[in-house]
Amino acid sequence: MFSYRHAFHAGNHADVLKHSVLIAILRHLLQKDTALTVFDTHAGAGLYRLDGEYAATSGEAANGFLRLIHALNTPAAPENKAQAAIKIVADKLAPLLQDYLDLVASFNNKDSHKVYPGSPFIIQRLLGERDKLKLFEIHPTDSKTLSANIAQLKAGRQVAVLREDGFEGIKKFLPPPARRALVLSDPSYEIKNDYARVVAMVADSLVRFATGTYAVWYPIIPRPEAHDVPRKLKTLATKAGKPWLHATLTVKSSKLTSDEAGETIRPGLPASGMFIINPPHTLKAALKEALPQLVTLLGQDQHAAFTLDSGG
Repeated sequence: MFSYRHAFHAGNHADVLKHSVLIAILRHLLQKDTALTVFDTHAGAGLYRLDGEYAATSGEAANGFLRLIHALNTPAAPENKAQAAIKIVADKLAPLLQDYLDLVASFNNKDSHKVYPGSPFIIQRLLGERDKLKLFEIHPTDSKTLSANIAQLKAGRQVAVLREDGFEGIKKFLPPPARRALVLSDPSYEIKNDYARVVAMVADSLVRFATGTYAVWYPIIPRPEAHDVPRKLKTLATKAGKPWLHATLTVKSSKLTSDEAGETIRPGLPASGMFIINPPHTLKAALKEALPQLVTLLGQDQHAAFTLDSGG
């Protein structure tokens, strides 16, 4: 149950999608003067070192955030079509992506990319004085690390770290006092029933607080439960009469391959998605500009692609 550690995956292509969307949502919601409460149901450790043991072991950031940085800072050879396409993107980077890069850069010294902020630190960095952040993390080690990391912010009562199951723990806080909330849920899906639980959590939350914004990240892998998540969330939103937005990013093929010795090579995570209920009205246009650029910058083969759908 406690084998998953996000430190192995920090800064991967899924984080680029998730955190870019998260920042865009927050920018919009925080324009209002009324206090906002943000809930992170699976907060992780909050802050990660890309040069640390965990990140170095997986190397996933190299095909995510670090790949993005490298692509945008590498001079293009005119005869290289792929580099020429990247140069075009770099010259006119989508505001949503530039905002993401600028925020991550704010956690590092100039020209350094060693620290990667998880969603708790991204959220806290953007909040105003009256806003609240509630972080759920049940993993004993990550919960302890998260508490220590948050303590360094000296954020006082603005941020609460709760060592409990976020799927259940959120229930007692909805609706929030000011009746404005964003719920981010990105479980590891290490446990098979996480797929059903995230849908059940959103269903329950919509009953308790129908006007909240709900953002769910999920992996796109060859597993029926994974493909059920967006379908079921769409059904929930439609029945509740709420608008929804669904964005996916694929960076490579999901097919298994073999090495020279005939050993099977698993491709790793090929794609992921974000499903948002009650999204900001500005988000679809922002993603329509940013997602094709992410395909160009992070795509690893000819299967790289994106989808963007909405309704309600």
